[in-house]
Amino acid sequence: MFFKKNTAPVSWIAVFLGNPGARFENTRHNAGFMAAQAVEKKTGVKINRLKFNSFTALTAFGDQRLLLMKPQTYMNLSGGAVRQAMRFYKVPLCNIVAVSDDVSLPVGKLRIRRRGSSGGHNGLGDIIDKCGGEDFPRIKIGVGGPPHEGYDMADWVISKLAGEDQKLISDAADRVALALEAIVVDGAERAMAQYN
Repeated sequence: MFFKKNTAPVSWIAVFLGNPGARFENTRHNAGFMAAQAVEKKTGVKINRLKFNSFTALTAFGDQRLLLMKPQTYMNLSGGAVRQAMRFYKVPLCNIVAVSDDVSLPVGKLRIRRRGSSGGHNGLGDIIDKCGGEDFPRIKIGVGGPPHEGYDMADWVISKLAGEDQKLISDAADRVALALEAIVVDGAERAMAQYN
């Protein structure tokens, strides 16, 4: 079975980064939330329990139990929600997996990193600042850069997806569920070799 329930203690947290509210639905910056929807489909759980200023759900990969979370604090303040969950479940930073958009990657490309800087991503930056450092894996979903120089980056990341870009990012979101399982079960290095 791809996913199964168990009653082991929570040992991993997967945090999907995005902005709450209808205004931000189906935007590049909410690629993390799109990935959360794909994980819901694969696992059969609904990320809808309000806890830690987030919508949450519990699931498992093999014998590893995970908290899935979608912070509802806006992207730039995601770290506080993650810190609450880490403390509650006593999950180490290295077992936090952050899923976010990345404007430096081509549309639809996945990149797994074992650790690293925020790369200018405010959600990742807040997790780094509030949770104790950069030593956590992340899955980045490429959303492409602005179409021309001088295009406002904030306008770009909250622009609505359409056409081929929407399809490519939706397909990438589906692959996140598999990449997340690979990180938890096999480790980030093997997941990187398989999905990067």
